[in-house]
Amino acid sequence: MYAIVDIETTGGKYNEEGITEIAIYKFDGNAIVDQFISLVNPEKPIQPFVVNLTGINNAMLRQAPKFYEVAKRIVEITENCILIAHNTIFDYRILQTEFSRIGYNFEKETLCTVMLSKQLIPDLESYSLGRLCRALGIAVADRHRASGDALATVKLFKLLLSKDIDKTIIQRNIKPIVNASTISDKLNSLLTPLTTGVGLFYLHDEQGKIIYLGKSTNIKKEVLKLFLGESKTKIAIQEKVQSISVEETGNLLISKIKFALELLQNKPKYNKPYNAPFKKYLVSLPDMLIVNKGRHLGEKSVILIEDNTYKGFGYFDLCFQINHPEIIKNLIGQQGSSENILTIIDQHIKRYKSEKIIYLNKICPTT
Repeated sequence: MYAIVDIETTGGKYNEEGITEIAIYKFDGNAIVDQFISLVNPEKPIQPFVVNLTGINNAMLRQAPKFYEVAKRIVEITENCILIAHNTIFDYRILQTEFSRIGYNFEKETLCTVMLSKQLIPDLESYSLGRLCRALGIAVADRHRASGDALATVKLFKLLLSKDIDKTIIQRNIKPIVNASTISDKLNSLLTPLTTGVGLFYLHDEQGKIIYLGKSTNIKKEVLKLFLGESKTKIAIQEKVQSISVEETGNLLISKIKFALELLQNKPKYNKPYNAPFKKYLVSLPDMLIVNKGRHLGEKSVILIEDNTYKGFGYFDLCFQINHPEIIKNLIGQQGSSENILTIIDQHIKRYKSEKIIYLNKICPTT
């Protein structure tokens, strides 16, 4: 027996969202045998972008039942069921969070129709619920409302059941009950010290080995996305990671350079193949210093290109004379080299504006 659920929330900070609407269809593999649909008073305001997306506003929820008033019905309709949603990790987390607030431990085996769709219907451009249903000819009414999306997920799951001819793929993807508090504690302990700045993050296993390397303009947000993912790789990372270290770079270009170099140096197990072919083209860059933001207020970063070769990067304080390139060049440290770095720099400076480029031969290249 399956309980297929969709939840709309207020939006907001992770684990501080509140439920605004819930729909659950109890499905026996052939037909819907029970259902529960209700607005919910989250006792907190809805984020404006969510109002625009769902059409649910604060006024609609003033007379709606609070979560504790519908909790018993949710427990009853999901009893002895596998919980299914499109991106189950989100809906399951929201339910567990709400139940924990009223002192109840809500634990279920789960299935995700995103993951099942990727395995049973490969090579689609998108696996969002809307685009997936359009590709498969599944009618969707009341998009971004709990009842409409949950019903669409029922139809999608029924189709997936028919495609799993030997009934092994779905069975293999059922996630057993896991102690949610342990997962939450681990995630919170890993996220708490992380910065929201620009840079690289390193995920280590219990031996301290780097198993995954990432880069982002918001490190904490990117790590959270990694922990909310349900791909096989992301689940493996979630299970293996024991600590996270970070290195702020101050700007995206240095993050890209360090990322490329350190992939080759560290060869993390769960990154995409670090030796994958890179699209090469002839790059000819003048001798120059590329100046960008530093890691903190009052600091700048600089990248040196000479003889059409990447020489390295460094940081300097604003007290240094930016118009004395020979002084700044002394701050450059060699961090390694790769034939791809010039290509990375060339593509970046064509797409993004640097704070300043100092041409060392005093001749600005023609455009």
